[in-house]
Amino acid sequence: MTTAEYETIRIDREGAVDWLILNRPEALNAINTQMVTELRDYFGGLAENTDTRVVVMRGEGRAFCAGLDIKQAGEMVDSNGHRPVGYGWGFQGYLADVYIAMRRCPQPIISLIQGPACGGGFAFVLASDIRVAAESARMNAAFIRIGLSACDMGTSYFLPRLVGTSLASELMLTGRFINADRALATGLVSEVVPDAQLKDAAKPYLQEMLTTSPMGLRLTKEGLNMAVDANSLEAAMAIENRNQILCSGTEDAKEGMRAFVEKRDPVYTGR
Repeated sequence: MTTAEYETIRIDREGAVDWLILNRPEALNAINTQMVTELRDYFGGLAENTDTRVVVMRGEGRAFCAGLDIKQAGEMVDSNGHRPVGYGWGFQGYLADVYIAMRRCPQPIISLIQGPACGGGFAFVLASDIRVAAESARMNAAFIRIGLSACDMGTSYFLPRLVGTSLASELMLTGRFINADRALATGLVSEVVPDAQLKDAAKPYLQEMLTTSPMGLRLTKEGLNMAVDANSLEAAMAIENRNQILCSGTEDAKEGMRAFVEKRDPVYTGR
């Protein structure tokens, strides 16, 4: 599958940045089987993609993502009429693989959140690396409001690590919404901007990330992910040492040091 064949998502490429747009605005960008298939294909291909350095994820229309498309939940089949299987867990595992792929891909992911981000849509936000909210953003672990557990799609892993166990418990046990201002106050998002400025809010992050070396950026995301679960300082530092040795052997590291001494911007080549 090529990105041109996607129907429920759209990939707009701007240089080294992929703008990943959830593109079912008539359904508030709710998740259906086709969207999962396309997201799995896209994120699965990023590991070997050296042209894309950063991904910006947003929703078309007035919502980021309303979560699972409940109207289609009983007919979660692929284009061939087969029920998708993800590691033996059917559609559950099929969708869960998307969030794992988001964390595994070496490119940082910036989520721009407007309107509702519910259930699986909230999990997209949590699986991202940087989160920027519009004033209209409203997020919740909606699963528990429809007879399910709120521990779904990585929410029980990501949320307490981002905001602490107390707030995570509140949000997950009640399913209540957290608005943009409270999300900012609790560190769930980096900033809140007017809705009309949401897309532009990504630009400073992109400009700064793209001034880093390609390997340095990739290994920083990897190192952060591993450090979050490291069982000791020594374990985290072992990853840091490994990553620094890998980076220091590149031509980009030499260029970065030369540029620092010469008081100029570095010109990285990815070598």
